[in-house]
Amino acid sequence: MKKILIVAVILFSGQMMAQIKNKTTVNNISEHYTFKMSEKVTRQKVSFKNRYGILLSGDLYLPKENENGKFSAIAISGPFGAVKEQSSGLYANQMAERGFAVLAFDPSYTGESGGEPRDLASPEINTEDFSAAVDFLGIQKNIDRNKIGIIGICGFGGFALNAAAIDKRVKAVATSTMYDMTRVMSKGYNDVVTLEQRTKTLEHLGEQRWKDAEAGTFAYGPKLNADLKGDEPQFLKEYFDYYRTPRGYHERSINSNGSWTATTPLSFMNMPILTYIKEISPRPILIIAGEKAHSRYFSEDAFKMASEPKELVIVPNAVHVDLYDQVDKIPFDKLNAFFKENLK
Repeated sequence: MKKILIVAVILFSGQMMAQIKNKTTVNNISEHYTFKMSEKVTRQKVSFKNRYGILLSGDLYLPKENENGKFSAIAISGPFGAVKEQSSGLYANQMAERGFAVLAFDPSYTGESGGEPRDLASPEINTEDFSAAVDFLGIQKNIDRNKIGIIGICGFGGFALNAAAIDKRVKAVATSTMYDMTRVMSKGYNDVVTLEQRTKTLEHLGEQRWKDAEAGTFAYGPKLNADLKGDEPQFLKEYFDYYRTPRGYHERSINSNGSWTATTPLSFMNMPILTYIKEISPRPILIIAGEKAHSRYFSEDAFKMASEPKELVIVPNAVHVDLYDQVDKIPFDKLNAFFKENLK
């Protein structure tokens, strides 16, 4: 009965056995990024508040050429449990190199962004985080507020679609290796959770709330062991290979070095975020997924649910985490063409 909760939480949790020491210096701040910054762009630390008053932290990437012009802009976040120094920053770096102003940001309660308790997720607040990023971009003097799009990676793909459905200022939305976190936490992978199992999970979460109330603090979910045993599902091994090795480790990433609050799944259990996906139309949607990704069905189902104009791109031979950082597999030229066409 508890396995459902554990699966929902543990897939995005972890801790690293050693600190990664390769650091870069940006704007006189010593910081670790998991990718090499392009010589064609600049990166600036920024902050902005969402409508709940939570101060969000981001990196604004700008092309060096024509820095004083009016840019089309993109806001990016994800994966679920990651920070802006990981995959979203890599995407921002690549898209800024192609001429966009791009904001990669830490969601509420994670990374350098504010919010208490730490390491908490909320489908409503994380959707709002995208709209707050649009707020920030739209008041910059060098950005055209009528030319703003968003990209969501992994679990933030679902939040990006939800944000685009309600925020008509978003002119185009793309997702990469998307998860619908409300679906997987409520129904499990491939929707195998029964009503009885779901009920038991909710009962377990209710008991955890009593414990938290009595303790006056929030318990956190389980962490992965320092090493894999070898009999884990393949996708867990792939997560480990990204988050727990020098490839993608970051000390502020929940998936690399922490765990979610134990009751995080509660707000996801009865809030299906793709309910209004059809209302994104007539604005365009681009959905990207790996051919061999365990998460592929989320993207394919979202594509079926969405109205035109829409496009589904399946990347050959790619697994879920390949689209986090494998620049030779992530279809950046497709993303570039999509946003150039729809942010004009």
